Amino acid sequence: MIRLETARLVLRDYVPEDEEEYYQLKSDQGAMGRYQWDIMLHSREEAREELAQVLADAQKPDRTFCFLRVEEKESGRQLGSVGYTVTERLPVGKLVHAGYFYFPAFWGQGYGTEAMEEVIRFAFEEDGVYRVSSGCLAENKGSERIMQKCGMIKEAERPGWTWHQGQMKTRLEYRLLREEYEEQKRSEPK
Repeated sequence: MIRLETARLVLRDYVPEDEEEYYQLKSDQGAMGRYQWDIMLHSREEAREELAQVLADAQKPDRTFCFLRVEEKESGRQLGSVGYTVTERLPVGKLVHAGYFYFPAFWGQGYGTEAMEEVIRFAFEEDGVYRVSSGCLAENKGSERIMQKCGMIKEAERPGWTWHQGQMKTRLEYRLLREEYEEQKRSEPK
């Protein structure tokens, strides 16, 4: 079971008792409807089924889904979810696609960056990850800023890439390789 801590947050695997809060987050129009419509849930039954899959996957030694509940350390209150999905396993390590979503009440307070930095550290230092990739719509400046603050490198801008809110929109793609992460760590002030 994964449990990570930052100054203000606990990032942990979901447990069966999280079912209602999992549903609340994944069905929230603000957290999911604006930019995560493709993974938004619409019923408690959908949430129950998806959480059962998440819990089963977490028991596997070669788990694919590594999304963690983000909660405030002091109160235990759920703020959102952060993590990654393993897309490929290669001799050099895992390739993963990372993401995050939070209740709008917690946007702009640094929680997303704090959590993502810890997930990236865990990925490279503890989970054998070689490449972390992520992306967002170009208009989602808050999400792009999280990736930038976490040291991720912009590698693509894809105009007219995805249909969203009645129009084609531009998608931005970011990445971080293990050696880039290690170089950034070496050059941090001591």
